[in-house]
Amino acid sequence: MAKKSSPKDKPLAQNKKASHDYHILDTIEAGIVLTGTEIKSIRAARINLKDGFAQIKNGEAWLMNVHISLYDQGNQFNHDPLRNRKLLLHKKQINQLAGEISKKGVTLVPLKVYIKNGFAKVLLGLTQGKHDYDKRESIKKRDQEREIRRTLKNYR
Repeated sequence: MAKKSSPKDKPLAQNKKASHDYHILDTIEAGIVLTGTEIKSIRAARINLKDGFAQIKNGEAWLMNVHISLYDQGNQFNHDPLRNRKLLLHKKQINQLAGEISKKGVTLVPLKVYIKNGFAKVLLGLTQGKHDYDKRESIKKRDQEREIRRTLKNYR
């Protein structure tokens, strides 16, 4: 019997730089309001989360500065690649996030985009920025873990 792939197995877009630049405090999954050509571009993995962030405005969550490339077979109804997109969250979740974001240095960053049950979902991370010395410490720790795995592999 074939194993079903989970959304964590196959992200269509991933923000790898986020874990390097931020401490990820918490994560939350949200739906995205998209047009027809946008979902087709996302399914083709033509999305870039690198400079993206999320904001709460007037009681609504918005995904900002995320680039979704134009759909190749699109016509005059093609979308604007950098438009702001509404996020689908419950009012209670939005109020909770608004309270967390109001703290100094805390922001919402998109970590992954994937398809779940036919719908595009974004995994948002509630993050706090790292200092340069924290980044160097993370790199040092990652290198040490890699060296330990390498040594154990050779030992076996």
